[in-house]
Amino acid sequence: MVVETRVSYASDPAKSRGRLRPEPPSPTRTDFRRDCDRIIHSAAFRRLAHKTQVFVFHEGDHFRTRLTHTLEVAQIARSLARALGLDEDLSETLALAHDLGHTPFGHAGERALNRCLAGAGGFDHNAQTLRVVTALERRYAAFDGLNLTWETLEGLVKHNGPLISRDGQPIGRYREHGVPLPILDYGRLQDLELWSFASAEAQVAAIADDIAYDAHDIDDGLRADLFALDDLAEVEFLREILARIRQGGAQIEPARTGHEVVRRVITRLIEDVIGETAARLQRLSPSSADDVRAAAAPVGAFSSAMAEADRAIKGFLHPRMYRHHRVMRIMGEAETVLYDLFWRYAEHPGDLPADWSHATEASDDAGRLRRIGDFIAGMTDRYALVEHARLFKTTPELR
Repeated sequence: MVVETRVSYASDPAKSRGRLRPEPPSPTRTDFRRDCDRIIHSAAFRRLAHKTQVFVFHEGDHFRTRLTHTLEVAQIARSLARALGLDEDLSETLALAHDLGHTPFGHAGERALNRCLAGAGGFDHNAQTLRVVTALERRYAAFDGLNLTWETLEGLVKHNGPLISRDGQPIGRYREHGVPLPILDYGRLQDLELWSFASAEAQVAAIADDIAYDAHDIDDGLRADLFALDDLAEVEFLREILARIRQGGAQIEPARTGHEVVRRVITRLIEDVIGETAARLQRLSPSSADDVRAAAAPVGAFSSAMAEADRAIKGFLHPRMYRHHRVMRIMGEAETVLYDLFWRYAEHPGDLPADWSHATEASDDAGRLRRIGDFIAGMTDRYALVEHARLFKTTPELR
């Protein structure tokens, strides 16, 4: 099913709830297109080129970085939005921005900063993305941040679902430790309605991230020899795809077979999401984007059978890739690098670059530590290693 016109429940840039700081409209671009362009031109977006996805930068030019992963998510998000009649620009914006808050060295960096900031509210990459686009980017004379539309900000914060119940209690992943402070702080300026779902555009951007992870981590894992093609047959969904590729009997070299697996995985997952999301929308029969937000369940989703396949793929990848001893050793050393840097800057603020010296001027200790966290979270892998080598006698090679 392909929808060629925007449906009634799509987000309409002409009816946007606007920006925190009002700006004159553009004569040539919609508000969502302007948001997308602002993301692309941001410093944080450029830095994604040198941030780890799973493999650190020196392991090879063909492995994915945060930037290449982000571009792949954006392509899938646009495909989903186009097929469902949603606003493609908004889905692309959310896909391009969703990883801006990630630290160097992937989830290892996030673990390190969360430990360092335990007494100051912890670290959450989703909350950090909000900080990047509302405060840390400094490109405009009139304001800090990018002054994005309400729809983009709510999509970045809520793309995985509501954060609180209608009575204000944290839910889901935030039930134990509460909603991250940067999100609560911003909420005092602009209510992002944390109790509701985000737009359909945000929901398909989030599931595009899942699709990209499944397919492309298979590709990178094969390339890194962390597992072999025949190992994929442990997952029924992948076994079926492999069998179909090999059905013809033609001898296809392993690398080309791996690419064909990835291509077919992406296609199957996209087609499933389009079908399931269209069915859910038909049952809900929303007449506006706000009807989607107010729904009792998400509209963007895999079917139950494909959700099981998604879990099986992730279950396959987790021990063989993310927890592989080679990856774990390097990421353990990466955590140490960021941990060292954080406490060095905390104890010797003069070691911070001159343009970050204001990090020590916060009114309280938690604010000072948060600013140090902002600086480290924005580093690329290479810059973190260079800084560590500048400040310490020995620095891990992460090889």
